[in-house]
Amino acid sequence: MTGDPWGRVDSDGTVYVRTNEGERVVGSWQAGEPAEALEFFKRKYDALVTEVDLLEQRITTTDLSPAQADTAIAKLREALVEPHVIGDIDGLRARVEELGKLSAARREEVKAAREHARHEAREVKERIVAEAERIAAEATHWKNSGERLRQLVEEWKAAPRIERPTEAALWKRMSAARSAFAKRRKAYFADLEGQREQARISKEKLIAEAESLSNSTEWGPTAARYRELMREWKASGRAARDVDDRLWARFKEAQDVFFAARSEAFAERDAELAQNAQVKEELLAEAERLLPVTNLRTARSALRGIQERWEEAGPVPRDSRDRLEGGLRRVEETIRKAEDSEWRRSNPEARARAEDAVNQLRTAIAGLESKLEKAQASGSEKAVREATEALEARRAWLVEAEHTLNELS
Repeated sequence: MTGDPWGRVDSDGTVYVRTNEGERVVGSWQAGEPAEALEFFKRKYDALVTEVDLLEQRITTTDLSPAQADTAIAKLREALVEPHVIGDIDGLRARVEELGKLSAARREEVKAAREHARHEAREVKERIVAEAERIAAEATHWKNSGERLRQLVEEWKAAPRIERPTEAALWKRMSAARSAFAKRRKAYFADLEGQREQARISKEKLIAEAESLSNSTEWGPTAARYRELMREWKASGRAARDVDDRLWARFKEAQDVFFAARSEAFAERDAELAQNAQVKEELLAEAERLLPVTNLRTARSALRGIQERWEEAGPVPRDSRDRLEGGLRRVEETIRKAEDSEWRRSNPEARARAEDAVNQLRTAIAGLESKLEKAQASGSEKAVREATEALEARRAWLVEAEHTLNELS
């Protein structure tokens, strides 16, 4: 009888394995030596050990799923029920059971990881939905917001799936947000289109008036009306871009026609005003040569002719008008004063009144001188003071009256 720590071969060729429960027949061997039988059944045991080693390595070092591990463990358990091998079967069974525990732990890890991933995925999709709902309720930058909604849909697709009821409820909110955004955007552009159409109608009316005024020669009122039309144009809003550009081109063309004609007319008028100013410069120089007045009649006659030619010369540029008009007025005022002086000198009534005033003042002064002498003789300071003040006043008046009388002489 040939033996081994884990088995033996009986004399009749029966092969036994030793386990904790005792010996068990695993086969018979008639073809050769008993040692060969032991080696044969030990190799079969080694094959099982290799399977256990490989499974242990896959469980611990790869992403083998718990379900696949459980299937492999179940096959090993079945293979170890009554294996026809020689070796430490009980020890190998214990290893397989440890692999079962390892797989169970791995299953819990995977479960926890999946739950964590589902939780994160749920948070991601809730964030996506919340942003989509915020865009649907508040957004006004339609192009950027629409692009962001499309990005959110792609982010949703890229995010891991979560439990079906929650996924369905969140997607329903996502779809509702997209629909609400599309509805708001459609309403906005419909309203915008209405505003643009109203702007087009308003601007067509402004263009019609601008074109009707383009040939006007009432420069001031028409220019003022064009300014009002421009304010109305800006206040009327914008039509569609291509339409607004065409309308503006027509509106501007009408204005350009008017203002070009006005500029041409003003250029002609400026040239005429410049000629008028040159004429008045010469007339002013001629008028200033009349001063000082030596012969009133000649100066008056010459001034009258200058004034007539001045009126015939017409308007001048604004920047030289005040200077020219002021210069002529100074000459006119000087000659007028000379006329007034001459009239006073040649007026008998005025001379008589002046002589009478001088005589009355002289008489009053003589009386006051006599009154002052009496007051001084009486020693009354008050009487002296009153007589002195009255006398000084009459003497001052006399100086003025004599000056007037001399002018009339």
